[in-house]
Amino acid sequence: MADNKKKKVEQITDMEVDFAQWYTDVVRKAELADYSSVRGCMIIQPYGYALWEGIQAYLDRRFKETGHVNVSMPLFIPESLLQREKDHVEGFAPEVAWVTHGGSEELAERLCVRPTSETLFCEHYAKVVQSYNDLPKLYNQWCNVVRWEKTTRPFLRTSEFLWNEGHTVHATQEEAEAETIQMLDIYAEVYEKVLAIPVIRGIKTDKEKFAGAKATYTVESMMHDGKALQSGTSHYFGTGFAEAFNMTFQDKDGQLKHVHQTSWGLSTRSIGALIMVHGDNSGLVLSPNIAPHQVIIVPIAMHKGGVREKALELQSELKAAGIRVITDLTDKSPGWKFAESEMKGIPVRLEVGPKDIEQGQVILVRRDTAEKEIVAMDQLSARLPQLLREIHDSLFAKAKARMEEKTYEAHTMDELKEIGETKPGFIKAMWCGELACEEKIKEDAGLTSRCIPFDGEKTGDTCVCCGKPADKLVIWGKAY
Repeated sequence: MADNKKKKVEQITDMEVDFAQWYTDVVRKAELADYSSVRGCMIIQPYGYALWEGIQAYLDRRFKETGHVNVSMPLFIPESLLQREKDHVEGFAPEVAWVTHGGSEELAERLCVRPTSETLFCEHYAKVVQSYNDLPKLYNQWCNVVRWEKTTRPFLRTSEFLWNEGHTVHATQEEAEAETIQMLDIYAEVYEKVLAIPVIRGIKTDKEKFAGAKATYTVESMMHDGKALQSGTSHYFGTGFAEAFNMTFQDKDGQLKHVHQTSWGLSTRSIGALIMVHGDNSGLVLSPNIAPHQVIIVPIAMHKGGVREKALELQSELKAAGIRVITDLTDKSPGWKFAESEMKGIPVRLEVGPKDIEQGQVILVRRDTAEKEIVAMDQLSARLPQLLREIHDSLFAKAKARMEEKTYEAHTMDELKEIGETKPGFIKAMWCGELACEEKIKEDAGLTSRCIPFDGEKTGDTCVCCGKPADKLVIWGKAY
């Protein structure tokens, strides 16, 4: 039994040895995704897609609760349409994939495979919005997009990925800006309440904001290795797109005005975050709130009378209690089953054998801590929901403690460089707001600005780079 388990676990490189290889091993061995024959494109396998469905279900419910509706836009964008917003097209030009032929015929105009859909929504809104009575329009779509990435890694950065992209138009700047913050808060919710991942909410610097945006807001998370991951973004566009696409409406005062626009998106990159924040050297570790299976029942000595039947009976009881549960009835050894369930990050393993049946009990084993607990069968439906909540809270607390432990302060460039080189994590440092200083920090220290946090914290009053007066605290780090 032990040998089988060891053999299964040895298929994963230790994260302390090679974190990048560990990540790839977990993606493959947990059967989340596989490589396709198209460079940079992945096959999301059923278990990986189930994780996305859980994220999608939470977000879709929250979107609809806040008045948004789902739509579907075309996959292709005519080149002339894309060109109508100069900053936007320049920002995406290096990543755009083009369709030049339909069948054997060369197209009269190239078609862009959507990297994002702002221009398509703009064209549509220009047609359907005429009056203040038509506003706001709160649209979202669930779709795939293509960005021709040079360096790819499953879930984290792929040429094609799945996401939601919300696109809304409003009568006023105040309404649009409130929308962007509201949606950012929903993204923070899904990370913290569903994935058990703490995030920092803030605004991007002008250098890092979305192409064509007036302001980009972000939720940033820290991975196990201390690197940052941009985990979801929300953008306020002002009237820039509206002016380029002639999106106007007649307001209550009879004046013709441009709409104020937003967009926001969260992608399958969130699954990459889930792997890298909670995973360990045995594989995935999932919060019960996102786990496709919250409990796996492993019958012990299944060949003995009554064990299989009792396992299925317990499964029925737990399902009736609203718990997502499966039973492993294969003829693999218990040790192998244990290792497989750990690889997939199933939060709780329930073991039941002949002696347990005699004593009216089961053994519960937590995936996150490996702690074992004996529970009476008649108490199981009451204890398990409580245990699942404890696991989620514990994972969140552990990730938050790690983020706090790996967050440092720097007051000079020498400190910033030293921390960046020796202590992977977030670095809080003041910034004067000058692009030259931001670029110098990236060039000299290899750090990018992650965000200016909303909390307004300050660690000084001079720029870490130039020493001039500064009133902005920035989170700096190395990122995926």
